Amino acid sequence: MIFFSFLSLIRNFAVKKMRQHAAIILLTACAVLLVAANLLWGSLDIPLESVVRILSGESESQNPAWRFIVLESRIPQALTALLCGASLSTCGLMLQTLFRNPLAGPGILGIDAGANLGVALVMLLLGGSLGLGGLSLGGYVLVVAAAMVGATAIMLLLLVLSHTLRSATMLLITGVVVSYVTGSVISLLNYSATEEGVHNFIIWGMGNFGSVSLAHLPLYAALLLVGLVAAVLLAKPLNALLLGERYATNLGINVRRTRGFLLCCTGLLTATTTAFCGPISFLGLAVPHIARMLLRTSDHRVLLPGAMLTGGCLTLACNLLCTQLRQGSVLPINVVTPLIGAPVILYVILKQNKYT
Repeated sequence: MIFFSFLSLIRNFAVKKMRQHAAIILLTACAVLLVAANLLWGSLDIPLESVVRILSGESESQNPAWRFIVLESRIPQALTALLCGASLSTCGLMLQTLFRNPLAGPGILGIDAGANLGVALVMLLLGGSLGLGGLSLGGYVLVVAAAMVGATAIMLLLLVLSHTLRSATMLLITGVVVSYVTGSVISLLNYSATEEGVHNFIIWGMGNFGSVSLAHLPLYAALLLVGLVAAVLLAKPLNALLLGERYATNLGINVRRTRGFLLCCTGLLTATTTAFCGPISFLGLAVPHIARMLLRTSDHRVLLPGAMLTGGCLTLACNLLCTQLRQGSVLPINVVTPLIGAPVILYVILKQNKYT
């Protein structure tokens, strides 16, 4: 009897692993297909044959405008969406594990609020330009720099507080307070800003994957890949934190050091995505739950790559929808992401309420 029970246990374990591997393979294939779809279709109709020739290097005889759109716009936009989705989903998964809260996300610590404040200071207070001696900075570079500075400042504040606050819950509350304070400052700036400044800030806040050019893509990708690799290295400590900080300490995990490393990782990923793409809503909250439902596991060695792939697939799908809904124009990303994320969050809330 014991022997048959053991065999049944092994069989169930093997079936579970096969399902997880199949899900990862399916997500990978889906991501590849969606990248291809983002390259082939967009707001401007380009013949499929011409796109294939441009991608294969036979672009000399093609329309120069089409070649520019495919190589300089669609390729960076697809890669930007893929990395942004993977990064925000990873942040959401790690924060939900750290705080043991299914509604924790990248925006809950106030890091993206710091980026918003930096951009608001540039667009609403300084009018979109900054003079430094004989130099004048403006436009996209200044916006990205301001967002990075604002997000980094909040991240450093949280890192300092993480050594003082022993409880992760108190750190969570601190992040919420920081978000409210920065929101109040931004409201004051909106009140005294020009109409053009308010308009530009609102447009930036709606999110856009097309703002990362081919020249800026290497820096954007390098920063996010560093954060994603660091997140993978946290898989073992995150598994230990699932059972509580005391249990993790008994296993030899330095909880404070892990918390600080996790904050650095999420701060880098959130700051980079917000600075380059704007604040993208709901992905960090919803995607970890979708990944759990697909993979049916809490093991972060499987969940982390699963969440990255799921987030990348969703952002690629959202970007494709935004370029297809209106001919000749591109809708902001935050118009579409709530339509996907909100039902998932409502499902999680109702599920939690069912068991309480």
